[in-house]
Formats: sequence, C-alpha cells, structure tokens
Amino acid sequence: MLIQSEHVKKALGVSHRPFKRLFGVKRQTFFDMLEIMQEAYEQLHKFGGKPPTKLFVEDRLLVMLQYWREYRSMEHLAYEYNTVKSYIHKCIVWVEDTLARDGTYRLQGKKILVDQENAPKTVAIDVMEHRIERPKKARRLLFRQAKVPYCKDADGH
Repeated sequence: MLIQSEHVKKALGVSHRPFKRLFGVKRQTFFDMLEIMQEAYEQLHKFGGKPPTKLFVEDRLLVMLQYWREYRSMEHLAYEYNTVKSYIHKCIVWVEDTLARDGTYRLQGKKILVDQENAPKTVAIDVMEHRIERPKKARRLLFRQAKVPYCKDADGH
C-alpha cells in the first residue's frame, strides 16, 4: 500500500510500542483500518469525482485516531494539517461511519449483555463530562416575583 502523506510516514517511522501509545491501535490494526478506508474511498469515487485536495485517506484515519486517543480539539488538528475545523469534523465523521458500516470494528449492542452465554466479564461505562444539574445560588433572584399591590377594580381603587 502506497503511503503519500508525510504525517503518516512520520507516524509509521516510530516503533510498535510508541505507535500503540500515540494512536491507541497496533500498527497492523491501522493498516487493516486503512484498507477498509481505501476500499470505501474507491467505491465512493468509482465514477470519478474530485481527488482529495486537502487530506489523503490515511491522513483522515490518523486524524480520527488522534482525536479519539488524545481528545485534541479540532482547531489544533486543523492547524497541524493546515485546513479548517469543519473539514476535520467532516473527516472524523466519515471515518467513523465508514468503519461502523464495515462492521469489523463495531461494538456489540446491549442485547448481547442480556444473553448470559456471551456475557462479558468486564463492562466499562464512560460517564465523563456529564453535566450535573444543580440549582444555582442566584436562581431565586432570577425567579423572584415583583410585588404588585392588590387592586379591586381596573382604576386601582
């Protein structure tokens, strides 16, 4: 497989352990994902179309892995790859959807947990960054009603 991207060439230049630490997947898994991405890209452009002007397919995969592993902001990734945030977001979503559609890297659903035969030994639940709703200290000031004198008739008498 021909790698055209300088970013990916640099990433593949490191040994196996640092690669796994940096991107969260083994080198072979990266190449398997890249093969799926290349096939999807060729299928998408089999009737022609605009060639990639900003990021190669391998760059898109690397961006997605960096976003997942380091949770870097899209602005930082856009700066590093010399593009804009919206294009980085579009690339991440495309890679995620393509890999999910392929099914190789899809997580099993909730129904598999009900089946005791295939029950996993460990279940991890991500609860980070969940907003906790608490009343604010100044909330009573916001909802304080203005005191209006009681009026018997329309004239106020």
